[in-house]
Amino acid sequence: MKKHSFFFLIILSLTSCSMRNSVRHMPDISKFDTIQPVIKRHNAGLFSSKENYLVKNEDSQWELYISGDPMQRGLLYGGLLDSLLLKQEKIFFDKIKEFVPSEKKQKRLRRFLQWYNRKLYLHVPNELQVEIFGLSKFASSDYHHIAPPFIRSLYLHAAHDIGHALSDWAMVGCTSVALWGPETEDGELLIGRNFDFYAGDDFANEKVITFIRPNKGIPFASVSWPGMLGVVSGMNLEGITVTMNAGKSSIPLKAKKPISILAREILQYCSTIEEAIDMANNSEVFVSESLMIGSAKDKKSVLIEIAPKNIGVYEVENNQLVCSNHFQSEAFRSDKRNNNHIKESHSKYRFERLTELLDESTKMNPLRLSEILRNREGRENTEIGFGNEKALNQLLAHHSVIFKPESGLMWVSSNPYQLGAFTVYNLNEIFGADRKTLVSNMVDSLKIPEDEFLESEDYKKYEKFRIMDREIDKLLNGVRIPFNREKIEYYKGLNPNFWLVHYKAGLLYQQLNDYQNAKLSFETALEKEITTTPEREKVEITLKKNNKRIK
Repeated sequence: MKKHSFFFLIILSLTSCSMRNSVRHMPDISKFDTIQPVIKRHNAGLFSSKENYLVKNEDSQWELYISGDPMQRGLLYGGLLDSLLLKQEKIFFDKIKEFVPSEKKQKRLRRFLQWYNRKLYLHVPNELQVEIFGLSKFASSDYHHIAPPFIRSLYLHAAHDIGHALSDWAMVGCTSVALWGPETEDGELLIGRNFDFYAGDDFANEKVITFIRPNKGIPFASVSWPGMLGVVSGMNLEGITVTMNAGKSSIPLKAKKPISILAREILQYCSTIEEAIDMANNSEVFVSESLMIGSAKDKKSVLIEIAPKNIGVYEVENNQLVCSNHFQSEAFRSDKRNNNHIKESHSKYRFERLTELLDESTKMNPLRLSEILRNREGRENTEIGFGNEKALNQLLAHHSVIFKPESGLMWVSSNPYQLGAFTVYNLNEIFGADRKTLVSNMVDSLKIPEDEFLESEDYKKYEKFRIMDREIDKLLNGVRIPFNREKIEYYKGLNPNFWLVHYKAGLLYQQLNDYQNAKLSFETALEKEITTTPEREKVEITLKKNNKRIK
């Protein structure tokens, strides 16, 4: 994934909104009470409204419990998360000047995306529009000049899809796996996934684990960020799980149903794989995505591979289902985009690395699965550099989750990335009649400890690298910052196995007119595990041009 691209697409999407659209496309709220709930603040980490609450657990994750009809849920979501919503919205819009500095470019994009989003509202159920409307009552007043609150909130739920559809800007290198029967320690279905989605450090700070008891449908849990009512990772009380993995997409002529909304509908209304497939078949989406569906009742998992003009279901017979970012079903066997993606991207590499680790493992349990999700090496345990997208653990994940649907258990990683402790939740207890309120829902006895890597010198060097890498990017984009050969070599030493470090070092040496050292840096980059075929070709071309400058 290109870092920060998600913000760019959010900005582009929201600048397409207009007051005229907001009047025309308001949800039907005539049957709902719009009185805002009374929120009680107990302390800085605990808020409540009757049986609904928001609590910050000991691992700095927010746990949100809301119930009721769509309007009540939206108002409770917004009321309890109030300050976090304002913070998240500020994070989004603070990126405007950084990514869209040109007024002319903004106007052109506004006109195009206003047309592109013209039918989005037709593909979001009124129930969810009402919920989003309730949430939008707590949106900041600082951004009304961009769009009214409801329109802003609605389009935020399609930002990933819009970017993915237009130019794969929001592609994320997620990896998922499901095992069951003889592949697991107790025979139960076990699912794990990394949501390798980076939108800036500030964005990832406030993770929200949301427990929703709707007045219609099935209670469910979801892991996301403030303001997101769609689902990217979740499990319901009937034991259905949903995780999303982006695929290579075509470019449609208009926005349709956002994938996160489809995933939300599956969680709220499906209890079997067959029901999930039926719901996907009856949905028009505008990006390509693999939905890994796990089912306690079916005691297995499948992939629903869905695209704007095609849909396929992929099943295995060996009790082990692996998913990265390419399609595997017969429906996409001859799809040119998908086949090129397999050849050129890092998806196939991660797929093979995950399969390799599974083959080396004994029967799986949650702890062993967490170790695989946290693995930072390449195939055959090769050192490929920290942050390489070919690794299962790219050190940028928003979260990892592990599901054990037959037992109703869900593990969620805490910051940083997926290295912090995995907190555990039992949905049967959370949604049970005798549940505890106003306290953390965690099951402490099943907690998975933080990764030992957090205490290592390599981790400290990686964090220094990330800070310096942003400074290097400014240099390469023309910002005048003092640097010299010593600084370049120090930068390379912070993450020496990562190809991109050596490529950027070569570009910096070119700025110093030191084409010999630039040559050596580019050649070193080519010896490393470069993420994609186009990126390798870019390095080769840059090296060839550089060599012509050597006298």
